[in-house]
Amino acid sequence: MADLESIKRFLKNYDGPEMNIMEVCGSHTAAVAKNGIPSLLSERIRLLSGPGCPVCVTPSSYIDRLIELSGKPDVCVVTFGDLIRVPGSEGNLAEARGRGGHVKMVYSPMDILPMARKNPDTVFVFAAVGFETTTPVYALLMKEIVQGKIENIRLLTALKTMPPAVDYLCMNGARIDGFLAPGHVCVISGYRGYEPIAEKYSIPFGVAGFSGAELLIALCGLVHDRGHGVVKNYYPIVATRDGNAEARRLADEYFETAPAYWRGIGMIPGSGRVLREQYHMFDAGSRDLTEDRKANPACRCDQVLTGKLRPYECPLFGRVCTPMTPQGACMVSQEGSCFSYLANHRRD
Repeated sequence: MADLESIKRFLKNYDGPEMNIMEVCGSHTAAVAKNGIPSLLSERIRLLSGPGCPVCVTPSSYIDRLIELSGKPDVCVVTFGDLIRVPGSEGNLAEARGRGGHVKMVYSPMDILPMARKNPDTVFVFAAVGFETTTPVYALLMKEIVQGKIENIRLLTALKTMPPAVDYLCMNGARIDGFLAPGHVCVISGYRGYEPIAEKYSIPFGVAGFSGAELLIALCGLVHDRGHGVVKNYYPIVATRDGNAEARRLADEYFETAPAYWRGIGMIPGSGRVLREQYHMFDAGSRDLTEDRKANPACRCDQVLTGKLRPYECPLFGRVCTPMTPQGACMVSQEGSCFSYLANHRRD
């Protein structure tokens, strides 16, 4: 691999075929903006944001279910802060709490354990959202629940896996010439799962880190590999082909593969993880969340998530839709593409 200055010159002066490169991971979207990566690229290299922000692809029916549960007198919904303002079909959890709903924010899933022990007459429902990186954490939580015989905790899951979603995009004609594969996800799952997709569609994948230099190195590799179905690891310090076998084993002990509904995309077979049947008593209705209705019909999050539209091309962007008044999930989380574009004044 060439030195960093040579890589910068190559990417800035590239004059070959136009390339659409999708950063799958929401953290990559944030890192791309933070490091000013678009300004270092040729106009012929176009970066697109993909469906790699877990909050952004959580369907409205999931939020609606949480709101419904929060209104029950003996139930308390427990969630991370970035989910609190995600719009459902008719409002969000912050508004539900304002109406008297029982909603608590935490920094770790394990925070629910002392809550449940202290209040045995209340059922605590954790909003378990995430990808391969966080599923083992929820498995650890389940292990504590089962071993501790804690009967008043439930999980409402919206857990997803990335390779089926990437395959879905390619299968349905997304114009992508290369993928920045999610580094944190590959630490757990490995990057083996992307190899059949790369070969099937002759599209290169580059497992990338999150610093400016790591992103530029991976982008350079993707440009060089255009048209070749290969997966290369540019994040070898933590990511490997096979990932973390123990974390996957723990996740598999409590969760199984299932279809999953992605906000703005629809149902993708084999892309979800739900509690195994023997643990169904801890599930708060996760398998039934298969609908998605926009709170604002003009929202274009679905097109943004699939790389068909830049965030600023949505008619609501920066006007009706802001981080304080999000009309779609992509404007809520700091990993959301609309949030990132607005916060960093991106027009690339």
